[in-house]
Amino acid sequence: MYEMTKKHRVGDDVKAVIPAPVITGLWERLKAMRQEKLLIDSTMAVMFSDDYEDDKIFFMTLQKSGSFANEYEMAYDGPKNFLGQGTIVIIKDRPRTIHMGISDANKAQPTDTETKAE
Repeated sequence: MYEMTKKHRVGDDVKAVIPAPVITGLWERLKAMRQEKLLIDSTMAVMFSDDYEDDKIFFMTLQKSGSFANEYEMAYDGPKNFLGQGTIVIIKDRPRTIHMGISDANKAQPTDTETKAE
């Protein structure tokens, strides 16, 4: 599971929201989790904390419907405007690739214009 030699795919939806250095950091965390034997499910959710420091951000990984969670920090001193949005990144281990995408729960949230139209 999560053979790091597989092709890594990042969805355009992730690229549009998450800065490239953070995406790279998530791949590095995934590789470390594999080495630490902490990967127990083929799907993992990544949730970002609203809290941050000037030179680091915090996030949590969830597996098995949230019953297996770990908290991490990542060195990052770039823009933090993607935090506090409730964005959930889903990492899925597939037969030939490992795919990173935005959660369907985020895609289902109504936009301000949709809310006003109702």
